[in-house]
Amino acid sequence: MLPLFDLSLQFNGYPIKEAKAELQKIVALTSIEKEHFIENKKREIVEFHLNNNPFYQELVGAKSYTNWNDLPILNKHNLQQPLIERLSTAYTLKNVYVGKTSGSSGNPFIFARDKFTHSLFWASTAYRFGWYNINLNTSYQARFYGIPLDFMGYQKEKLKDFLSNRLRFPIFDLSDDFLENIVGKFKHKKFDYINGYTSSIVLFAKFLKQKNIVLKDLCPSLKACMVTSEMLFEEDKILLEKQLGIPIINEYGASELDLIAFQNTQDEWQVNAETLFVEILDDNDAVLPYGQEGRIVVTSLFNKAHPFIRYDIGDIGILDEKSTLQKPILKKLIGRTNDVAILPSGKKSPGLTFYYITKSVIEDDGNVKEFTIKQIKSDTFEIEYISETKLTAAQIQKIEQAIALYLEPNLKFSYIQKEVLKRNKRGKLKQFTSMV
Repeated sequence: MLPLFDLSLQFNGYPIKEAKAELQKIVALTSIEKEHFIENKKREIVEFHLNNNPFYQELVGAKSYTNWNDLPILNKHNLQQPLIERLSTAYTLKNVYVGKTSGSSGNPFIFARDKFTHSLFWASTAYRFGWYNINLNTSYQARFYGIPLDFMGYQKEKLKDFLSNRLRFPIFDLSDDFLENIVGKFKHKKFDYINGYTSSIVLFAKFLKQKNIVLKDLCPSLKACMVTSEMLFEEDKILLEKQLGIPIINEYGASELDLIAFQNTQDEWQVNAETLFVEILDDNDAVLPYGQEGRIVVTSLFNKAHPFIRYDIGDIGILDEKSTLQKPILKKLIGRTNDVAILPSGKKSPGLTFYYITKSVIEDDGNVKEFTIKQIKSDTFEIEYISETKLTAAQIQKIEQAIALYLEPNLKFSYIQKEVLKRNKRGKLKQFTSMV
């Protein structure tokens, strides 16, 4: 089989061969060499942005620095401004990779990566998937993800699915009839692995349990299941292992960064120390020792297009006491849970579905700063949001059209503009909460 995935990246100007070669050099470093590498990359990326990025210069308040720990903590509130104002000199919207975060923390924004960093993102993913004999070019993926339902967005994602050798199961409708259809696909197709949102795959596993089915028995080619985007609880992992019959690999990442931690073959949640530098900080921004719980703060060591330096991603975690600079281990992750919405028709839809609805009004103008969604009754929802101006009738109409398209018609939504949104004691917003 042709390596279509790598070829498509190379064709679009992403130097994946060079990125894979660079990553292998980093992986091969000794402990001492790795320590020097990380310190050098930290210094290089900060100096680059202090010299080439007005947004970061303003944040730091200087064009030079002497102490890493004195650098400011970048948060999502800082990023609530047009992307063009955050790009480094010589980078434009036409020569970078541009993406959107899901807004699962309530703070959605648009971000950028330079093309080499985006290539490293895929090289890093390929390297870690390779631990389980999964090849992004040749392995066949069963994908539990959403998909845009507008014509152009849908066609674009279908093309990506073709190039990436994957069959997508859209997660907007997880009714029993739809899950039965998915079971049929596994009977007749030779999937190598499953990848997708944790809550969706857990719902699928519960359906398999009801039907007394072990998926590996139906699809012997299956090797592994990678779950992402939401918390994987231990009881859910046990359920998945039993009903899928394959290793369950816990993935923790951020779309604007890279894979942050990925379960290795020794059942450790190994932190990415090749393209990222991860710190755990207390409420006063002091670095905590291994074993103590605090805010997860991440630095992208390569991204020159956009600074992600000491970036607070809004999660709480603990690095294991046995961690080293070369091989940090994430002992515990706290947060990143999403409820499931059960709609009047009986349809079940994971909270991340609301990303595809709310993104229709999340534009790169900084208007909608934060939002949360609460399900009050099976057919009644509240959207609380912070913005400079109230949502217009046109914006509301756009949201409600998307609601009918992605979920189902006749749902009732109210829109409440707030000055402050309620946060938990850790200061984190939960984007979706079901009271049903």
